[in-house]
Amino acid sequence: MSEKRATPLLDELEKGPWPSFVKELKKSADTPAVNDLLGQLERSYEEKIGHWKHGGLVGVMGYGGGVIGRYSDLQAEFPECAEFHTLRINQPAGWFYTSDALRTIADIWERHGSGLTNMHGSTGDIILLGAKTQALEPIFAELTAAGFDLGGSGSDMRTPSCCVGQARCEWACYDTMGACYDFTQTYQDELHRPAFPYKYKLKFAGCPNDCVASVARSDMAFIGTWRDDIKVDNEGVRAAAAGGVDIQKEICDMCPTRCMAWDGSTLAIDNSNCVKCMHCINVLPKAVKPGDDRGAAILIGAKAPIVGGALLSSVFVPFIKMEPPYEDLKELISRIWDLWAEHGKNRERVGEFIQRIGLGNFLEQIGLDPVPEMISAPRSNPYIFFGDEVSEGGQA
Repeated sequence: MSEKRATPLLDELEKGPWPSFVKELKKSADTPAVNDLLGQLERSYEEKIGHWKHGGLVGVMGYGGGVIGRYSDLQAEFPECAEFHTLRINQPAGWFYTSDALRTIADIWERHGSGLTNMHGSTGDIILLGAKTQALEPIFAELTAAGFDLGGSGSDMRTPSCCVGQARCEWACYDTMGACYDFTQTYQDELHRPAFPYKYKLKFAGCPNDCVASVARSDMAFIGTWRDDIKVDNEGVRAAAAGGVDIQKEICDMCPTRCMAWDGSTLAIDNSNCVKCMHCINVLPKAVKPGDDRGAAILIGAKAPIVGGALLSSVFVPFIKMEPPYEDLKELISRIWDLWAEHGKNRERVGEFIQRIGLGNFLEQIGLDPVPEMISAPRSNPYIFFGDEVSEGGQA
Protein backbone atom coordinates (compact mmCIF):
# COMPACT_ATOMS: atom_id res chain seq x y z
CA MET A 1 0.00 0.00 0.00
CA SER A 2 1.14 3.56 -0.69
CA GLU A 3 2.13 5.87 2.16
CA LYS A 4 -0.71 7.61 3.96
CA ARG A 5 -1.44 10.94 2.37
CA ALA A 6 -0.85 14.28 4.05
CA THR A 7 -4.14 16.12 4.59
CA PRO A 8 -3.44 19.45 6.35
CA LEU A 9 -6.79 21.00 5.40
CA LEU A 10 -8.81 17.97 6.43
CA ASP A 11 -6.85 17.84 9.69
CA GLU A 12 -8.45 21.16 10.65
CA LEU A 13 -11.87 19.48 10.61
CA GLU A 14 -10.80 17.20 13.48
CA LYS A 15 -10.09 20.09 15.86
CA GLY A 16 -13.62 21.27 16.62
CA PRO A 17 -15.94 20.08 19.39
CA TRP A 18 -18.14 18.01 17.08
CA PRO A 19 -17.65 14.45 15.77
CA SER A 20 -15.53 14.51 12.63
CA PHE A 21 -16.08 12.43 9.50
CA VAL A 22 -12.37 12.95 8.76
CA LYS A 23 -11.40 11.19 11.97
CA GLU A 24 -13.68 8.28 11.03
CA LEU A 25 -12.21 8.09 7.52
CA LYS A 26 -8.68 8.03 8.90
CA LYS A 27 -9.55 4.97 10.98
CA SER A 28 -9.92 3.12 7.67
CA ALA A 29 -7.02 4.81 5.87
CA ASP A 30 -5.08 1.50 5.74
CA THR A 31 -7.53 0.56 2.97
CA PRO A 32 -6.09 1.82 -0.36
CA ALA A 33 -9.46 3.10 -1.57
CA VAL A 34 -9.98 5.19 1.59
CA ASN A 35 -6.40 6.49 1.47
CA ASP A 36 -6.97 7.72 -2.09
CA LEU A 37 -10.37 9.10 -1.08
CA LEU A 38 -8.70 11.26 1.59
CA GLY A 39 -6.21 12.47 -1.00
CA GLN A 40 -8.90 13.43 -3.47
CA LEU A 41 -10.95 15.13 -0.76
CA GLU A 42 -7.92 17.16 0.32
CA ARG A 43 -7.48 18.24 -3.30
CA SER A 44 -11.12 19.34 -3.43
CA TYR A 45 -10.59 21.51 -0.36
CA GLU A 46 -7.46 23.02 -1.91
CA GLU A 47 -9.10 23.80 -5.25
CA LYS A 48 -12.63 24.45 -3.89
CA ILE A 49 -14.21 22.19 -6.50
CA GLY A 50 -15.51 18.63 -6.40
CA HIS A 51 -13.77 15.91 -8.39
CA TRP A 52 -16.62 13.44 -8.83
CA LYS A 53 -18.10 13.21 -12.31
CA HIS A 54 -21.27 11.60 -13.58
CA GLY A 55 -20.28 8.59 -15.62
CA GLY A 56 -23.64 7.25 -16.71
CA LEU A 57 -25.88 4.65 -15.14
CA VAL A 58 -24.39 1.80 -13.17
CA GLY A 59 -26.24 -1.03 -11.48
CA VAL A 60 -26.79 -4.74 -11.25
CA MET A 61 -28.53 -7.05 -13.68
CA GLY A 62 -32.29 -6.47 -13.72
CA TYR A 63 -32.22 -3.46 -11.40
CA GLY A 64 -32.20 0.14 -12.55
CA GLY A 65 -32.04 1.49 -9.00
CA GLY A 66 -30.05 0.85 -5.87
CA VAL A 67 -26.55 1.78 -7.04
CA ILE A 68 -25.32 5.37 -7.39
CA GLY A 69 -22.44 5.79 -9.83
CA ARG A 70 -19.39 7.67 -8.56
CA TYR A 71 -16.38 8.28 -10.80
CA SER A 72 -13.30 10.37 -10.05
CA ASP A 73 -12.00 12.83 -12.64
CA LEU A 74 -8.50 12.36 -11.13
CA GLN A 75 -8.28 8.65 -11.85
CA ALA A 76 -4.58 8.61 -12.70
CA GLU A 77 -3.64 10.32 -9.44
CA PHE A 78 -6.12 8.45 -7.23
CA PRO A 79 -6.61 5.08 -8.96
CA GLU A 80 -8.06 3.25 -5.96
CA CYS A 81 -11.11 5.53 -5.91
CA ALA A 82 -11.40 5.94 -9.68
CA GLU A 83 -14.71 4.10 -9.26
CA PHE A 84 -16.36 4.64 -5.89
CA HIS A 85 -19.97 3.54 -6.33
CA THR A 86 -22.53 3.78 -3.52
CA LEU A 87 -25.01 0.99 -2.78
CA ARG A 88 -28.32 1.62 -1.04
CA ILE A 89 -29.55 -1.41 0.90
CA ASN A 90 -33.21 -1.70 1.87
CA GLN A 91 -33.22 -1.42 5.66
CA PRO A 92 -35.50 -3.51 7.89
CA ALA A 93 -38.63 -1.67 9.04
CA GLY A 94 -37.90 0.39 12.13
CA TRP A 95 -34.14 -0.23 11.72
CA PHE A 96 -34.20 -3.36 13.86
CA TYR A 97 -31.15 -5.61 13.38
CA THR A 98 -29.65 -8.65 14.97
CA SER A 99 -25.92 -8.49 15.63
CA ASP A 100 -25.49 -11.41 13.21
CA ALA A 101 -27.19 -9.43 10.43
CA LEU A 102 -24.90 -6.44 10.98
CA ARG A 103 -21.82 -8.65 10.99
CA THR A 104 -22.99 -10.29 7.76
CA ILE A 105 -23.33 -6.91 6.02
CA ALA A 106 -19.95 -5.75 7.36
CA ASP A 107 -18.20 -8.95 6.24
CA ILE A 108 -19.65 -8.75 2.73
CA TRP A 109 -18.66 -5.11 2.46
CA GLU A 110 -15.11 -5.63 3.68
CA ARG A 111 -14.62 -8.43 1.14
CA HIS A 112 -15.81 -6.40 -1.83
CA GLY A 113 -15.84 -2.69 -0.99
CA SER A 114 -14.08 0.09 0.87
CA GLY A 115 -15.54 -0.79 4.27
CA LEU A 116 -17.10 2.66 4.68
CA THR A 117 -20.76 2.76 5.71
CA ASN A 118 -23.41 5.34 6.51
CA MET A 119 -25.96 4.05 9.01
CA HIS A 120 -28.33 5.39 7.71
CA GLY A 121 -28.88 7.62 4.71
CA SER A 122 -31.56 10.32 4.82
CA THR A 123 -33.90 8.05 2.84
CA GLY A 124 -33.44 5.37 5.49
CA ASP A 125 -31.24 2.91 3.61
CA ILE A 126 -28.06 1.27 4.77
CA ILE A 127 -25.42 3.09 2.72
CA LEU A 128 -22.29 1.26 1.53
CA LEU A 129 -19.78 3.80 0.20
CA GLY A 130 -17.12 2.88 -2.31
CA ALA A 131 -17.22 -0.13 -4.64
CA LYS A 132 -15.64 -0.80 -8.00
CA THR A 133 -17.90 -1.69 -10.93
CA GLN A 134 -16.78 -5.31 -11.11
CA ALA A 135 -17.62 -5.79 -7.42
CA LEU A 136 -21.28 -4.82 -7.72
CA GLU A 137 -22.68 -8.15 -8.90
CA PRO A 138 -20.81 -10.22 -6.26
CA ILE A 139 -21.96 -7.82 -3.51
CA PHE A 140 -25.54 -8.01 -4.75
CA ALA A 141 -25.44 -11.81 -4.91
CA GLU A 142 -24.14 -12.16 -1.35
CA LEU A 143 -26.53 -9.56 0.06
CA THR A 144 -29.58 -11.21 -1.49
CA ALA A 145 -28.41 -14.62 -0.29
CA ALA A 146 -28.30 -13.12 3.22
CA GLY A 147 -31.85 -11.79 2.88
CA PHE A 148 -31.14 -8.16 1.98
CA ASP A 149 -32.19 -6.26 -1.14
CA LEU A 150 -31.13 -3.06 -2.83
CA GLY A 151 -33.10 0.09 -2.11
CA GLY A 152 -34.26 2.79 -4.48
CA SER A 153 -32.23 5.38 -6.36
CA GLY A 154 -32.81 7.55 -9.38
CA SER A 155 -36.29 8.46 -10.61
CA ASP A 156 -38.18 5.73 -8.83
CA MET A 157 -40.01 5.10 -5.59
CA ARG A 158 -37.33 5.40 -2.94
CA THR A 159 -37.02 2.93 -0.12
CA PRO A 160 -39.99 3.37 2.25
CA SER A 161 -39.01 4.02 5.86
CA CYS A 162 -40.85 4.21 9.17
CA CYS A 163 -40.43 4.88 12.86
CA VAL A 164 -40.45 1.96 15.31
CA GLY A 165 -44.20 2.47 15.79
CA GLN A 166 -46.06 0.01 17.93
CA ALA A 167 -42.95 -2.09 18.40
CA ARG A 168 -41.70 0.31 21.08
CA CYS A 169 -43.88 3.43 21.19
CA GLU A 170 -47.11 3.70 23.18
CA TRP A 171 -48.23 6.71 21.11
CA ALA A 172 -48.14 5.00 17.72
CA CYS A 173 -51.60 5.29 16.17
CA TYR A 174 -51.09 2.50 13.62
CA ASP A 175 -48.65 -0.28 12.77
CA THR A 176 -45.96 1.70 10.95
CA MET A 177 -43.66 -1.29 10.47
CA GLY A 178 -46.44 -3.43 9.03
CA ALA A 179 -47.50 -0.67 6.63
CA CYS A 180 -43.92 0.05 5.56
CA TYR A 181 -43.28 -3.63 4.83
CA ASP A 182 -46.57 -4.01 2.94
CA PHE A 183 -45.94 -1.01 0.67
CA THR A 184 -42.32 -2.07 0.10
CA GLN A 185 -43.42 -5.50 -1.08
CA THR A 186 -46.28 -4.13 -3.19
CA TYR A 187 -44.13 -1.66 -5.12
CA GLN A 188 -41.05 -3.74 -5.89
CA ASP A 189 -41.18 -2.85 -9.58
CA GLU A 190 -41.49 0.87 -8.90
CA LEU A 191 -38.67 0.60 -6.36
CA HIS A 192 -36.13 -1.11 -8.60
CA ARG A 193 -36.96 0.11 -12.11
CA PRO A 194 -36.98 3.93 -12.42
CA ALA A 195 -39.93 5.13 -14.53
CA PHE A 196 -41.01 8.37 -12.83
CA PRO A 197 -40.19 12.02 -13.60
CA TYR A 198 -38.16 12.03 -10.39
CA LYS A 199 -37.98 10.39 -6.96
CA TYR A 200 -41.04 9.58 -4.83
CA LYS A 201 -40.64 8.92 -1.12
CA LEU A 202 -43.06 7.23 1.30
CA LYS A 203 -42.50 7.63 5.05
CA PHE A 204 -44.59 6.24 7.88
CA ALA A 205 -44.73 8.09 11.23
CA GLY A 206 -46.77 6.58 14.03
CA CYS A 207 -47.82 9.86 15.65
CA PRO A 208 -47.57 13.62 15.06
CA ASN A 209 -44.14 13.72 16.75
CA ASP A 210 -43.01 12.41 13.34
CA CYS A 211 -39.76 10.79 14.46
CA VAL A 212 -39.04 9.80 10.84
CA ALA A 213 -39.26 13.47 9.67
CA SER A 214 -41.85 12.59 7.04
CA VAL A 215 -43.42 16.07 6.95
CA ALA A 216 -40.18 17.55 5.60
CA ARG A 217 -38.63 14.72 3.61
CA SER A 218 -41.30 12.66 1.89
CA ASP A 219 -43.51 13.08 -1.14
CA MET A 220 -46.21 11.18 0.72
CA ALA A 221 -46.26 11.11 4.51
CA PHE A 222 -48.45 8.81 6.61
CA ILE A 223 -48.62 10.47 10.04
CA GLY A 224 -50.51 8.72 12.80
CA THR A 225 -53.33 10.66 14.44
CA TRP A 226 -56.73 10.23 16.09
CA ARG A 227 -60.16 11.78 15.58
CA ASP A 228 -61.83 11.37 18.95
CA ASP A 229 -61.00 13.14 22.23
CA ILE A 230 -57.62 13.13 23.92
CA LYS A 231 -57.67 10.87 26.97
CA VAL A 232 -56.98 12.83 30.16
CA ASP A 233 -56.30 11.32 33.58
CA ASN A 234 -56.79 14.34 35.84
CA GLU A 235 -55.43 12.47 38.82
CA GLY A 236 -52.21 12.07 36.87
CA VAL A 237 -52.29 15.76 35.90
CA ARG A 238 -52.63 16.76 39.54
CA ALA A 239 -49.75 14.44 40.46
CA ALA A 240 -47.59 16.11 37.78
CA ALA A 241 -48.53 19.53 39.13
CA ALA A 242 -47.62 18.43 42.65
CA GLY A 243 -44.32 17.18 41.27
CA GLY A 244 -43.37 20.60 39.95
CA VAL A 245 -44.92 20.84 36.46
CA ASP A 246 -46.49 24.28 35.91
CA ILE A 247 -49.61 23.12 34.07
CA GLN A 248 -50.71 26.61 33.06
CA LYS A 249 -47.31 27.79 31.84
CA GLU A 250 -45.90 24.57 30.42
CA ILE A 251 -49.10 23.10 28.97
CA CYS A 252 -51.96 25.56 28.46
CA ASP A 253 -49.88 28.59 27.46
CA MET A 254 -47.83 26.46 25.03
CA CYS A 255 -50.88 25.01 23.26
CA PRO A 256 -50.84 26.45 19.71
CA THR A 257 -54.63 26.82 19.56
CA ARG A 258 -55.15 27.67 23.27
CA CYS A 259 -57.70 24.86 23.50
CA MET A 260 -56.72 23.84 27.05
CA ALA A 261 -57.72 25.25 30.43
CA TRP A 262 -56.48 24.42 33.95
CA ASP A 263 -58.33 25.46 37.09
CA GLY A 264 -55.85 23.93 39.50
CA SER A 265 -57.72 20.64 39.66
CA THR A 266 -59.01 19.73 36.22
CA LEU A 267 -57.39 19.97 32.78
CA ALA A 268 -60.14 20.66 30.23
CA ILE A 269 -59.59 20.33 26.48
CA ASP A 270 -61.71 21.76 23.67
CA ASN A 271 -61.04 18.84 21.33
CA SER A 272 -62.80 20.53 18.41
CA ASN A 273 -59.89 23.00 18.28
CA CYS A 274 -57.10 20.52 19.03
CA VAL A 275 -54.59 20.22 16.17
CA LYS A 276 -52.93 17.06 17.55
CA CYS A 277 -49.54 18.74 18.06
CA MET A 278 -48.60 16.25 20.82
CA HIS A 279 -47.14 18.92 23.12
CA CYS A 280 -49.39 18.17 26.10
CA ILE A 281 -48.89 14.43 25.61
CA ASN A 282 -45.11 14.82 25.46
CA VAL A 283 -45.02 16.85 28.69
CA LEU A 284 -47.56 14.69 30.54
CA PRO A 285 -47.03 11.18 29.13
CA LYS A 286 -48.56 9.45 32.16
CA ALA A 287 -51.66 11.65 32.28
CA VAL A 288 -52.53 12.58 28.69
CA LYS A 289 -52.72 10.13 25.79
CA PRO A 290 -53.99 9.98 22.17
CA GLY A 291 -57.64 9.04 21.63
CA ASP A 292 -58.82 5.55 20.75
CA ASP A 293 -60.16 6.19 17.21
CA ARG A 294 -56.77 6.05 15.57
CA GLY A 295 -55.52 6.16 11.99
CA ALA A 296 -53.34 8.49 9.94
CA ALA A 297 -53.34 11.80 8.13
CA ILE A 298 -51.88 11.65 4.62
CA LEU A 299 -49.69 14.58 3.62
CA ILE A 300 -48.13 15.22 0.21
CA GLY A 301 -45.43 17.23 -1.47
CA ALA A 302 -42.32 17.67 0.72
CA LYS A 303 -38.86 18.03 -0.82
CA ALA A 304 -35.39 19.36 -0.10
CA PRO A 305 -34.04 22.44 -1.95
CA ILE A 306 -32.41 21.03 -5.07
CA VAL A 307 -33.78 22.70 -8.21
CA GLY A 308 -36.38 24.88 -6.48
CA GLY A 309 -36.77 25.73 -2.82
CA ALA A 310 -37.65 23.38 0.01
CA LEU A 311 -41.28 22.38 0.53
CA LEU A 312 -43.05 21.03 3.59
CA SER A 313 -45.84 18.58 2.89
CA SER A 314 -49.48 19.65 3.08
CA VAL A 315 -52.51 17.75 4.33
CA PHE A 316 -54.05 15.63 1.60
CA VAL A 317 -56.31 13.21 3.44
CA PRO A 318 -57.13 14.45 6.98
CA PHE A 319 -57.89 11.00 8.39
CA ILE A 320 -57.98 7.43 7.18
CA LYS A 321 -57.89 4.11 8.97
CA MET A 322 -54.56 2.37 8.39
CA GLU A 323 -55.68 -1.21 7.95
CA PRO A 324 -54.23 -3.81 5.58
CA PRO A 325 -54.40 -4.40 2.68
CA TYR A 326 -54.57 -0.56 2.32
CA GLU A 327 -56.51 -0.80 -0.95
CA ASP A 328 -57.87 2.78 -0.86
CA LEU A 329 -54.40 4.22 -0.32
CA LYS A 330 -52.86 2.14 -3.07
CA GLU A 331 -55.57 3.24 -5.48
CA LEU A 332 -54.87 6.87 -4.56
CA ILE A 333 -51.13 6.37 -5.09
CA SER A 334 -51.75 4.79 -8.50
CA ARG A 335 -53.85 7.76 -9.62
CA ILE A 336 -51.19 10.21 -8.47
CA TRP A 337 -48.42 8.30 -10.22
CA ASP A 338 -50.38 7.97 -13.47
CA LEU A 339 -51.03 11.73 -13.64
CA TRP A 340 -47.56 12.79 -12.53
CA ALA A 341 -45.78 10.28 -14.80
CA GLU A 342 -47.70 11.53 -17.84
CA HIS A 343 -47.49 15.28 -17.24
CA GLY A 344 -44.59 15.82 -14.82
CA LYS A 345 -41.40 17.43 -16.06
CA ASN A 346 -37.99 15.79 -15.74
CA ARG A 347 -36.69 16.11 -12.15
CA GLU A 348 -39.97 17.61 -10.97
CA ARG A 349 -41.12 16.30 -7.60
CA VAL A 350 -44.82 15.77 -7.09
CA GLY A 351 -45.04 18.79 -4.76
CA GLU A 352 -43.60 21.02 -7.47
CA PHE A 353 -45.95 19.42 -9.99
CA ILE A 354 -48.95 20.32 -7.82
CA GLN A 355 -47.68 23.89 -7.48
CA ARG A 356 -47.31 24.16 -11.26
CA ILE A 357 -50.71 22.84 -12.32
CA GLY A 358 -52.63 23.98 -9.26
CA LEU A 359 -54.13 21.92 -6.45
CA GLY A 360 -57.64 22.19 -7.90
CA ASN A 361 -56.59 20.72 -11.24
CA PHE A 362 -54.57 18.02 -9.50
CA LEU A 363 -57.49 16.95 -7.31
CA GLU A 364 -59.89 16.95 -10.25
CA GLN A 365 -57.62 14.71 -12.30
CA ILE A 366 -57.09 12.13 -9.57
CA GLY A 367 -60.75 12.17 -8.50
CA LEU A 368 -60.28 13.37 -4.93
CA ASP A 369 -62.74 15.85 -3.42
CA PRO A 370 -61.27 19.03 -1.92
CA VAL A 371 -61.62 19.58 1.84
CA PRO A 372 -60.74 22.62 3.97
CA GLU A 373 -57.79 20.82 5.62
CA MET A 374 -55.94 20.90 2.28
CA ILE A 375 -55.53 24.71 2.50
CA SER A 376 -51.99 25.34 3.69
CA ALA A 377 -52.17 29.15 3.50
CA PRO A 378 -54.88 31.80 3.03
CA ARG A 379 -55.56 33.17 -0.44
CA SER A 380 -53.52 36.23 -1.36
CA ASN A 381 -56.23 37.24 -3.82
CA PRO A 382 -59.68 37.76 -2.20
CA TYR A 383 -61.53 37.62 -5.50
CA ILE A 384 -62.98 34.42 -6.97
CA PHE A 385 -64.08 34.37 -10.60
CA PHE A 386 -66.54 31.71 -11.69
CA GLY A 387 -66.75 30.55 -15.28
CA ASP A 388 -70.08 30.27 -17.09
CA GLU A 389 -71.85 27.02 -16.37
CA VAL A 390 -74.69 25.67 -18.49
CA SER A 391 -77.63 24.25 -16.55
CA GLU A 392 -79.48 21.11 -17.52
CA GLY A 393 -82.17 23.26 -19.13
CA GLY A 394 -79.64 24.83 -21.47
CA GLN A 395 -79.61 28.26 -19.79
CA ALA A 396 -76.36 29.85 -18.65
